[in-house]
Amino acid sequence: GEGMKRETMPCPTESAEQQALFQWARLSEGKYPELALLHHIPNGGLRNKPVAVRLTAEGVCRGVPDVCLPVARGRFHGLYIELKRQRGGTVSLEQAAWIEALERQGYCAKVCRGFDEARSVIERYLGGATCC
Repeated sequence: GEGMKRETMPCPTESAEQQALFQWARLSEGKYPELALLHHIPNGGLRNKPVAVRLTAEGVCRGVPDVCLPVARGRFHGLYIELKRQRGGTVSLEQAAWIEALERQGYCAKVCRGFDEARSVIERYLGGATCC
């Protein structure tokens, strides 16, 4: 069936999904000028020990969501997205804890599987959806 065919097709990497999201954002600033504020928070990735120690001392925190849109909408102070691949990619305990803490502080925080889901969440958020 169609579902089986999709499962065997290559799944874009998280990096490719994020690059597609930011390409869409740059192209969509005419419709949503606030997208100029969308940015990536580089807290992930493998690093050697000295670099990891330095970055931790500089305030890098494990689990902080990948993408931030510091734009208030409705009852939310801003939007955070933890972007994962369409298939695979697990949410770590640190990531889940950050998402929960951000929501308690009045932010909309979501895990999105791929570019399409992230774009949809951003569009609903900017459109004033009461829950993104």
